[in-house]
Amino acid sequence: MDRAAISGEMEQALARLHALLATADAGDLRRGSHGTRWTNEQLMYHMVFGYLIVRTLLPLVRVVSRLPPAVGRGWAALLDSTTRPFHVVNYWGSVGGARVFNHFRMGPLADRTIAALQRSLAREKEAALHRGMPFPAGWDPYFGHLTLAEVYRYATRHFEHHRRQLTLGTGP
Repeated sequence: MDRAAISGEMEQALARLHALLATADAGDLRRGSHGTRWTNEQLMYHMVFGYLIVRTLLPLVRVVSRLPPAVGRGWAALLDSTTRPFHVVNYWGSVGGARVFNHFRMGPLADRTIAALQRSLAREKEAALHRGMPFPAGWDPYFGHLTLAEVYRYATRHFEHHRRQLTLGTGP
């Protein structure tokens, strides 16, 4: 497992986030994003939130990956059955989250969160990085069976996916 590559990807995403925040004006932030109902600022918060979610998922993966496979499959199936309400909460959570962690606050939040993830990744045992569990496929296109290493990498994949939906600097 290439920890340095995963950590480097996080660092690059963080640099891209700071560049986006530094160049976005008020009109850019209020403009709708491409392919979502969020404004650019709300979508950028959602991108940062992906890293926060990973911090929450890590202990879950560490535990569930040690249990019989049927437990993980059952957990994923249960969560998959809540896909519709999940998407509602996911949408409104980012709308509200962007009000608290707006463009002024989301950079420092991302700094702290990614630094914590990088420290955690550096401490992981190699064997743990290869254990995994199923995730509810209806929740996210990058979900499925993910190893712990893939969960660390997930936030950056999620970030890059949504970065392409931003409409910063494209005018009204």
